[in-house]
Amino acid sequence: MPPESISSAVVHEEKWQGTLGAIGSVTAIQGVNVTPEIDGTVREIAFESGAIVAKGDLLVRLDTSSEEAQLRATEAQAELARLNAERSRKLRAENTISQADLDTAEATLKQTLADADAIRAAIGKKTIRAPFAGRLGIRQVNLGEYLEKGKNIVSLQALSPISVEFSLPQQELAQLSRGMRVRLATDAYPDRKFEGELTAINPDLDANTRSVRVQATFENKEQLLRPGMFARVDVLLPVEQNVLVIPATSVLSAPFGDSVYVIESPTNGTPGLAVRQQFIRTGRARGDFISVENGLKAGERVVSSGIFKLRNGMSVVEKNDLTPTSTKTPHPADS
Repeated sequence: MPPESISSAVVHEEKWQGTLGAIGSVTAIQGVNVTPEIDGTVREIAFESGAIVAKGDLLVRLDTSSEEAQLRATEAQAELARLNAERSRKLRAENTISQADLDTAEATLKQTLADADAIRAAIGKKTIRAPFAGRLGIRQVNLGEYLEKGKNIVSLQALSPISVEFSLPQQELAQLSRGMRVRLATDAYPDRKFEGELTAINPDLDANTRSVRVQATFENKEQLLRPGMFARVDVLLPVEQNVLVIPATSVLSAPFGDSVYVIESPTNGTPGLAVRQQFIRTGRARGDFISVENGLKAGERVVSSGIFKLRNGMSVVEKNDLTPTSTKTPHPADS
């Protein structure tokens, strides 16, 4: 049987910046479902779904015709109470009425003024504004609809800055500190890396998993990251580590463990090259490369393509002229 054609790569040592990897979820630093505080009928909708709004922008106005009528009546009563209070003060100064009569007039004035303020507050609650700047979601109400207290009008999320929450094992806690650089990747933007910093570390650990909850913050100026996104997070440690590196295409993954094919001279003394299957323990990946924690030595040659057609001890011939280029920062156009 003629030898199989394969491509090869040399196991070599590189300095990689230490990282702590985790899976996290993107969360808004500020995010709410905008709801009315009191019941009412929608008379005006002042926003479009998905719009960006500033703090204080009008979103929805509920019908206030009843409250406005009540306010006019109460303001008239307050004016009458004011006149009565002024008259009572003069009469009391002349000792024409008792102190109790004056107190009653003053109390009536305060009560009507308070009633007017309460009605104004109700009118204000029916004018619903954005509590902070952010991006709106999909509108959940229609013009003329009767809204009950707490009914969802629209989601409002502040997207810049934005945070990512993730967990790390307790043994990594001593390496963590606020201000450390954090790198994020998400399947939504496979060609992008987002840079942020570690901003919070929970003071307590999860009693079930013995892990610590961590938060990182990202500027997200382009607002590409959205709440609820799944993300791969790397906390960048301040030290570099020496690691053995091979192309990720060299690794044959199986339920019983990862392995590679090491290229060497046949043990029976025949000319040419043969492969020996070697089980390894892999570590972190970076682009098209993966680190090897156990099972290989620097300088050994491994098969980098064509591994699925090989068996232990099979004769091979190296043909590296068509070997695809590997990079630590691959771009989708390269794949």
